[in-house]
Amino acid sequence: MTRRMRRPATAHDDEALGKAYDARLMRRLLGFMRPHRVAIGWTVVAIIGLSVLQLAPPYLTKVAIDAHITTGELDGLDTLAFLFLGVLVLSYVLEYVQTYTLQVTGQRIIFDLRMRIQEHLQRLDVAFYDRNPVGRLMTRVTTDVDALNDLFASGVVSAFRDIFMLGGIAIVLVVMDWRLAIVALSVLPLIALVTQWFRRNARHSYRQVRGWIARINAFLQENITGMATVQLFRREALHFDRFDAINQGHRDANIASIFYYAVFYPAVEVLGALAIAAIVWFGGGWTLQGTLELGSLVAFVLYSQRFFRPISDLSEKFNLLQAAMASSERIFALLDTPVSIESPTSRTPSDCHHGLPAGPGHIRFEHVWFAYRDDEYVLEDVTFDVAPGQRVGVVGATGAGKTTLINLLMRFYDVNRGRITIDGVDIRERSLTALRSRFGLVLQDGYLFSGTVADNIRLGSDAISDAAVRRAAAAVHADRFIASLPDGFDSPVAERGATFSVGQRQLLSFARALAHQPSVLVLDEATSSIDTDTEQLIQDALRVLMSGRTTIAIAHRLSTVQDMDAILVFHKGRLRETGSHQELLAQRGLYFTLYQLQYRDQEAALAEARWPVS
Repeated sequence: MTRRMRRPATAHDDEALGKAYDARLMRRLLGFMRPHRVAIGWTVVAIIGLSVLQLAPPYLTKVAIDAHITTGELDGLDTLAFLFLGVLVLSYVLEYVQTYTLQVTGQRIIFDLRMRIQEHLQRLDVAFYDRNPVGRLMTRVTTDVDALNDLFASGVVSAFRDIFMLGGIAIVLVVMDWRLAIVALSVLPLIALVTQWFRRNARHSYRQVRGWIARINAFLQENITGMATVQLFRREALHFDRFDAINQGHRDANIASIFYYAVFYPAVEVLGALAIAAIVWFGGGWTLQGTLELGSLVAFVLYSQRFFRPISDLSEKFNLLQAAMASSERIFALLDTPVSIESPTSRTPSDCHHGLPAGPGHIRFEHVWFAYRDDEYVLEDVTFDVAPGQRVGVVGATGAGKTTLINLLMRFYDVNRGRITIDGVDIRERSLTALRSRFGLVLQDGYLFSGTVADNIRLGSDAISDAAVRRAAAAVHADRFIASLPDGFDSPVAERGATFSVGQRQLLSFARALAHQPSVLVLDEATSSIDTDTEQLIQDALRVLMSGRTTIAIAHRLSTVQDMDAILVFHKGRLRETGSHQELLAQRGLYFTLYQLQYRDQEAALAEARWPVS
């Protein structure tokens, strides 16, 4: 007995499809076509010419039969044959122009659209990425844009071609013989019913397929990212069963859609054949009665064969249009997401030319309040100064608000109340480029990009020479393991630096920060992932790195901040104590308690190392 999978609602599921046509969305989509209007114009000209030419062969056949074959008049038949051949050759040329130009233009439009999305994604604030899963954003840039590619490359203009062809054939049929035209078009009501049935059911089936695709993308993204955890806790079988259920749902939805297509296209063919049979029945009788020429009867059969093919194409274009409308609605919803953290419209005098660092680096938090969610404050009325060149450590229990200080200082988020200044200027009055270029940030888990070791240290800055890259690596002792790599600084780096150890990735992060020569250095648990021996080397490098620079170091291990000029102790979002290591120990407050707890843990670890429990 097959167990039916219950579909959980997830943040990755695509929304239900909207209207098949939305004029507002279509106007915005046409805006992306406007820069390519010349190429699209030539495509339209080619389509019109091609449609006219496709109307010619059946009529030429009629003339050949009525004027030459049935009468025995062979003069001029060769001319008709060459004219027929010319129509075919010219049709081939116009078909090539239409297909090539349309496909190339579609790719250029999609390129522009993807670049617009990427540019907007890079401007959105960090809070946006906290709310939106990676899988959903990936779907916007890939699957949804591909749906629009189908619309631009073969949808809009091709639908125009089909409509033009249907109208042209209908007019020619009526002009040739209105009686037989009525016979030929008598099956249109039946085709309309079949088409409506197909569109209604195919729409529902397509929605199901899209939903399952979204769930597959979401599951794979989450499962592959957490593969180490899956394998560690032996969840392979469980995750395989879950993926099997999702994959079965996707397969069944596709099979359902195949059924509707398998019924619709043969049905249109059968109705088309029925129309041709009616034409032969009635037209043959009228031909025998002498009220209809034989050539006209043959031409009617040929035109009817060409008439029902665009109807099938238009039904397919309806689904394509519907998919494009749904995708465009999601894409424009992303593009319309406001950028909450932006540079001020006018640069302040304190911002340096071209966004380069300026000023001594005097940082001040003035009565800062901040909450990630409404009324759940992570920081409450925080005020402190960091003088130029001063080294300040920030300590506190997990959740005390330490990392939030860094997020606010770099304007990844904006404060709810109060303000943060650098050299007396509110950071909200500085351009983001000028502000963030002043900082060198080293996180607990340094992120590496695909490329080479040198690329990850330079990080796209042409101002950093190869010699500067090597000096920075040597200063933090990263040159030792880099020298052991097959290609040294040109050695490839896998995605997220997977081929390097945690300590090696951290050393490269230090080299990156040093190479960019920041005026303010920010360390967020920067040495927590490094072994004791390596930490001694890093501490030596940090002394060089921090020399003459304003430094803020967040630390869990108090040993890493003991020699700082000042230490800030946070507890539950508030700044509780300030002072040097010795001053804070003398106060016998929170810092003293933290120090005692860590000292006790270290003593216990040493004791266990000396006398392990049997």
